[in-house]
Amino acid sequence: MTVPQIAELQAPAAWGTVDFISDLHLTEEEPATFAAWQRYMEKTPADAVFILGDLFEVWVGDDAVHPHFAQAAGFEDRCAEVMATTAGRLALFFMHGNRDFLVGPRLMDLCHATLLNDPTVLCFADQRFLLSHGDALCLADTDYLQFRQQVRSATWQANFLAKPLAERQNIARGLRAQSEARKQSGHAYADVDTGAAKQWLQAATSDTLIHGHTHRPGQHELGDHQRRLVLSDWDAAATPPRAEVLRLTPLGLQRLPFSV
Repeated sequence: MTVPQIAELQAPAAWGTVDFISDLHLTEEEPATFAAWQRYMEKTPADAVFILGDLFEVWVGDDAVHPHFAQAAGFEDRCAEVMATTAGRLALFFMHGNRDFLVGPRLMDLCHATLLNDPTVLCFADQRFLLSHGDALCLADTDYLQFRQQVRSATWQANFLAKPLAERQNIARGLRAQSEARKQSGHAYADVDTGAAKQWLQAATSDTLIHGHTHRPGQHELGDHQRRLVLSDWDAAATPPRAEVLRLTPLGLQRLPFSV
């Protein structure tokens, strides 16, 4: 595969703690997970939070957020308010996932967040960490990768965003229903391809890949001192609840369950 262009972000010297989360799939129908995320964002002691994709179950365009979102009552407005409040006290970064790839500069500006390229290298404490959502590395999921190529094109996105908001929301509901039916049928989703992960790490001059997407949290040793760390998805209504943060300090990486 062709390695995409890799962006680079140098952490300020003042940063002592960095958090990584992904795959919260926030939706109005799952208030417990939204409440857990809101509490986490209010309480985290991190100097920076990196959201590595699929914060939202679906995002149909930034016009879903009211310009004065703090005075509005919509679900997207409440999410934007949490992000903006958090960004007032720490650095907030967002990377597209396969569910919220239509998050754009308007939402980032409203929330004072920074949109990251996928992939991006974070330089922190004299180490290089390669960050990605992870979906582009699931090479065996050929149907999805074809869909991804289509919907990430500027032409497709311009045509979709030109549709009325209500129509886009109806389309999104249909796609969600298809996805749920796929999961209920027991369809097994592809995992990250080891060869591709190693190729990206080599190109990034990094030995640690941090990603989400697969909902299979864990650590995988890839050989040649390379590893990939998979972030947890969040589901506060599950038994037991899932809400895990990967925290980076100069002492290393630690997985922390957030109490919901």
